[in-house]
Amino acid sequence: MPATIITSDDLREFKMELLDDIKNLLSKQGNGKLKKYLKSSEVMELLQVSPGTLQNLRINGTLPYTKVGGIIYYDTEEIQNVMTANRVHHGLNS
Repeated sequence: MPATIITSDDLREFKMELLDDIKNLLSKQGNGKLKKYLKSSEVMELLQVSPGTLQNLRINGTLPYTKVGGIIYYDTEEIQNVMTANRVHHGLNS
């Protein structure tokens, strides 16, 4: 099986796509269309990420979560805080 090489540009592009997906998710919350707490399956569907990607985001501390009775929940307000903290501004001097 051939090896796949992932560059830092690939990772940056993935990060931007993921942040855009999270932003879209949070905009739905602002319109009253989204619950305060989401289960893993809901987050994966809305962000279009795999279970492994979502697990990595939990493990590396990117997405805060709460575990209750074996079910993992994500607070959309905390996701908004992650979005704000990781906002990237692209300007002419970037």
